[in-house]
Amino acid sequence: MSADLTPAVDVRDFDLAAPFDGFVEDPFPIYDALLAQAPVLPQKDGSYVISRHADLDRIYRDTTLFSSDKKAAFAPKFGPESELFEHHTSSLVFSDPPLHTRVRRVMTSALTPRAIARMEPGLIVAVDRLLAQMDSGGEVDLIEDFAACIPIEIIGNLLDVPADERAPLRDWSLAILGALEPALSAETLARGNRAVAEFKAYLGDLVARRRAAPGDPETDVLTRLINAETGPEGAEGLSEIELIQNCIFILNAGHETTTNLIGNGLALLHDYPVQKARLLAQPELMKTAIEEVLRYRSPNQLGNRETTDQVEIGGVTIPAGSNLHLVIGAANRDPQVFAEPTKFDIARKPNRHLAFAGGPHVCVGLTLARLEGRIALERFLASFPDYSILPGRRDGGRMRFRGYAALPARLSGTEGQSAAG
Repeated sequence: MSADLTPAVDVRDFDLAAPFDGFVEDPFPIYDALLAQAPVLPQKDGSYVISRHADLDRIYRDTTLFSSDKKAAFAPKFGPESELFEHHTSSLVFSDPPLHTRVRRVMTSALTPRAIARMEPGLIVAVDRLLAQMDSGGEVDLIEDFAACIPIEIIGNLLDVPADERAPLRDWSLAILGALEPALSAETLARGNRAVAEFKAYLGDLVARRRAAPGDPETDVLTRLINAETGPEGAEGLSEIELIQNCIFILNAGHETTTNLIGNGLALLHDYPVQKARLLAQPELMKTAIEEVLRYRSPNQLGNRETTDQVEIGGVTIPAGSNLHLVIGAANRDPQVFAEPTKFDIARKPNRHLAFAGGPHVCVGLTLARLEGRIALERFLASFPDYSILPGRRDGGRMRFRGYAALPARLSGTEGQSAAG
């Protein structure tokens, strides 16, 4: 590692449950220090923080030594009888086979390249409608008025949620995913449990309506999930609770990360005007620009696995049953993998980021997320190439998910422009 990349801060006593001041707002100096000083860092609670790209890549690919099942970790965190425990231990992301296999099979069959290609015209219409609604001469919030609206529209369409019933979805999603933070307040726990209960009640009613009037399983994922309850050729299908909890998962996962991808992309292009000008001059770079946003400001910064046996990682012996915090945001800045990792470069190639995790648990919606990000940024830049971020941007305030709660902007003019390259 070159001397200019060696951080001054000492992170050997860094505690993810009680992080250093300023970490939530700007974790990247700590990430760099973890990579340099302690890529495998024991925590006070017996867990481990893992930061290197090669280690995360290995862990994602090995489902024998590293389990995604979180029942042991989430029982003390949420309470074994809680709504949050039931949700997070029934959904795709925190499960092992056979549940993971059954649910993923249904989702991948619904998100084929052909199915996603069919979504593109509707996505363009939805994005253009949002752009037309924004006041080009006034102040807008690029999160509330744009970024957060797109995935709700797309995932709502995917499950055929009636448009006039989508208003609560975002707040439910934020409350449920907020409970995944390493440290959890009583208020956040209560809000998360309440959101799951309300979400389940709503979806139970929606499922009943859909059973009475099924949609086209080629385009309606909810109907496809309902049909999957029996399983193919007599195989075990989804239970009622697995069906409902994975509908919640689809709505949550598709909403939060895509909102952050779009919002982070707009903020980064503003903050790096040389890169923005390059993209405007070379719109064919949009696909690599999306990948660089995913690497540089990954919407999902942390993942978890649990060891099923004693294992050695980076020269550190880790006991069976240990919880591993996988720091995606650090791995995506690993100088062993990325040249000039702290540089935002929209033409970066290769770009082996881990924003979508990897292995059998690689994000099932990654192609759809990339499409949403590309269309959103392409159409926005075509409409408002001179937009500027105004003072008052507000971070999402979470460690696991990296995005903005508010991103005030003017759609024309140069106020607030950064001098960064």
